[in-house]
Amino acid sequence: MTNPTAAMITIGDEILSGRTRDTNMPHLAAALTELGIDLRETRVVPDVAAEIIAAVNALRSRYDHVFTSGGIGPTHDDITADCIAAAFGVGIDVREDARAILATNYTNPEVDLNPARLRMARIPDGATLIENPISKAPGFSLGNVHVMAGVPSVFVAMLASVLPTLTGGRPLLSATVRFLVREGDIAGPLATVAAAHPDVSIGSYPFSRDGVHGSNVVLRSQDAEKLKQATRDVEALLATITPA
Repeated sequence: MTNPTAAMITIGDEILSGRTRDTNMPHLAAALTELGIDLRETRVVPDVAAEIIAAVNALRSRYDHVFTSGGIGPTHDDITADCIAAAFGVGIDVREDARAILATNYTNPEVDLNPARLRMARIPDGATLIENPISKAPGFSLGNVHVMAGVPSVFVAMLASVLPTLTGGRPLLSATVRFLVREGDIAGPLATVAAAHPDVSIGSYPFSRDGVHGSNVVLRSQDAEKLKQATRDVEALLATITPA
């Protein structure tokens, strides 16, 4: 069985400028891996409508799911909801169920729900709301696109609301073998092991700590038995490799 596929679009000038460090993508990747959905591509785009729309349309036609992060707040540069509506060619307006959810944040919603805050209740036609237990302002899903906040705690909470609605495949299993030799010392025999196990992804990730050079060899597969066999072969290299 082939796993469903996914992509992520992180939206925001603050990410591209380096002012804000993105933690949402690693969290999404780990959660999807556990569910058996393969994250195949990620993009970071600025707060520019044309670029957001282009990215959404390119990825939603290519993957089973697209997750977006950022740009659904109350300020003028929070344009993600409008861009999603434009990408799908549907209307967008303040929706009463979203407005009612926002209203629970305020003691006097008729006054406190000003036009800026009501921007967070503008939902594209046909979308399904995504629960936000942190700050109430909902995300939404439209087609295969799931639109969520950029604030990490809110993104995590929204994703927890979305994941139970998705059908996954076989989770990707992994194992790690640590070599205290330089990467070049294991490259040849490791390539031989990789060729013998085509159904297992084998990658080498070098490190250097306190003057010690080494490599973590990470093996990944959906098949537990094939992963176990490949891991045994990689572990066998430990007894045969000596530094050059």
